[in-house]
Amino acid sequence: MLTIQTLKICDGIVLKKSNFHRNFSKKVKNVKDFNYQYLQKSKVPTMHFQKSLPRLPIPELSKSKDRFLNAVRPLMNSDEYAKTIQIVNSFADKEGKTLQETLIAKDKANKHTSYISDYWFDLYLRDRVALPINYNPLLVVQNDTRPEYNNQLLRASNLLVTSLRFMLSLRAQLLIPEVYHLNPKKSNTPSFWNVTGFLPESLSWYGAYLFKAFPLDMSQFPGLFNASRIPKINKDVIFRDPKSNHILIQKNGNFYVFDVLDSDGNLLAPTEILGNMAKIMNDNSPKAEFPLGVLTCQNRNEWAKQRAHLEETGNAEALKLIDSAIFNLVLDDETMGDDKHKLLKHYLHGDGANRWFDKSISLIVTKDGVSGVNFEHSWGDGVAVLRYIEDIYAETVKKPFLTPECKPSDKNISVKKMEFKLDDKAKHFVQKATKEYSDFYNSLSIDYILYEGLNKDRIKKFKVSGDCIMQLGFQAAYHLLYGKYVGTYESCSTSAFKHGRTETMRPCTDKTKAFCDGLHTKSKAELRALMQECTTYHSMLVKEAAMGQGFDRHLFALMKIAEDHNLPRPELFDSYAYKYLNKSILSTSTLSSPNMMGGGFGPVTKEGFGIAYSVFPDKVGAAVISYKDHNNSTHFVEALNKIFVDITNLLSGE
Repeated sequence: MLTIQTLKICDGIVLKKSNFHRNFSKKVKNVKDFNYQYLQKSKVPTMHFQKSLPRLPIPELSKSKDRFLNAVRPLMNSDEYAKTIQIVNSFADKEGKTLQETLIAKDKANKHTSYISDYWFDLYLRDRVALPINYNPLLVVQNDTRPEYNNQLLRASNLLVTSLRFMLSLRAQLLIPEVYHLNPKKSNTPSFWNVTGFLPESLSWYGAYLFKAFPLDMSQFPGLFNASRIPKINKDVIFRDPKSNHILIQKNGNFYVFDVLDSDGNLLAPTEILGNMAKIMNDNSPKAEFPLGVLTCQNRNEWAKQRAHLEETGNAEALKLIDSAIFNLVLDDETMGDDKHKLLKHYLHGDGANRWFDKSISLIVTKDGVSGVNFEHSWGDGVAVLRYIEDIYAETVKKPFLTPECKPSDKNISVKKMEFKLDDKAKHFVQKATKEYSDFYNSLSIDYILYEGLNKDRIKKFKVSGDCIMQLGFQAAYHLLYGKYVGTYESCSTSAFKHGRTETMRPCTDKTKAFCDGLHTKSKAELRALMQECTTYHSMLVKEAAMGQGFDRHLFALMKIAEDHNLPRPELFDSYAYKYLNKSILSTSTLSSPNMMGGGFGPVTKEGFGIAYSVFPDKVGAAVISYKDHNNSTHFVEALNKIFVDITNLLSGE
């Protein structure tokens, strides 16, 4: 990673020293402009490792069979489990063999991608449910420690400048490749980048492997920008226009656009961007009477019909401006303060009036400068989004281009407030969507827990996994409330492989069940021993999932192969065990970053919970979201707190 020392001022930077000598397709006027254009100047091209990334393996059918049976065993009684064994063995011995052979043949014929990629895109794009709550997650970064930098205009403008520098680095192949280092002190060194950069693309991954470093798939990163999901009947499409140079701004339900790159493709000066942003902030237009953004909160087929009507009535060009914008920057008139409940609701769903949930990324900045993203999920996963938000957060709090003393420039102002032609039918669409969306988000139960009795050091002291501790807490809390164990989903990235997406790790196991059953009856020594067993098994399952050796994606692909070839649907996929396991009552995902204030997502089933959790140096935390008609998130948080106290006592003393 290049280190370039700079002195930043409002309209650019003064270069002290750089040892960067490569040639790039992007032409800039001078060194000063060059260093302003790009957030990073990697010695190794962004996609250098992409060609040699290993391909996502297709697990052996026998291993997926065993893993599936292990996952369902703690959820079933003996009769149910005996029946499941028969069904699974029959599948593995009969139609499963043919489906496996067909899947392998298809995979060999498509070496440019992974066996799950197309099926996973299709799964997202065919689902007809609304995007907010059902799919779009939220991430909120910490506030700037300097109060004056949390001014809405200043913070939004700084985030915009750095986001564009990130995007231009990506476009120019200058963004540092995403690499997982087993031991960063030994591998994330100049030698690593020199050696791997020298190797041809076809061999570069192998060079990284010798350093015990693992480059990650970056095929999703271009989907961060200039992209939008377009509603279509039965299956949506992802639209991308990497050549567009404008940003989309939403304020009070109104839409604005302005060019952030000049005619040569170079980034406007910071104060010029500030000038455009100030013009929007100072626009006193009232709240939109018919805010079109709320239409993106609906069932996808319903929205597809409405969008077609909007296009037919003179709004096609305006909608294309929204779709092709680099990303959506949302300026909200709300203040968050220290209210975490309000924060979760605001970033997860809001009232829909000042949102466009179809955009790949919506960067939301509130009146008091609280900042985060709500992102559409079909195009990619958390690896790309977290990298983006972490990188822009780091620069804006350490070396922002704009300071409170900077004055907006009146040069290169191109702000255009978008106007839409709305007939009575379109107005009715908005009114109806507003009422239905209000009913939808008001059906949620949202709560959170921040528990200081457990933290990274305390957990590490007893040589147990923090992730395992959290999952034990969820299992025990649910069992405390409902007296049973249910299908549990923990997301695990497979980005170590070309076009990898995610795999499901199944944290409800025989071992976690034994621990939870004995939590209030067994001795401390017995429970500690069980916890060690849980940690060992949990860590093994996480590793298997990350290495493409889970079973969920494999079985799903086999089911899709049967559909593709018009074969009879195997009994396994309609069995009680398969359906019960895949009804993810506890849908969980971890986010442990000191730069994040919070994250969250909705439940994936009406009867379930969406749980985003973190293990911090000084505490553990979780955001818990459910539907009021089925569950109460506050009751779950209360039960979880009791379990955490029990675990704390277990890890205390001799």
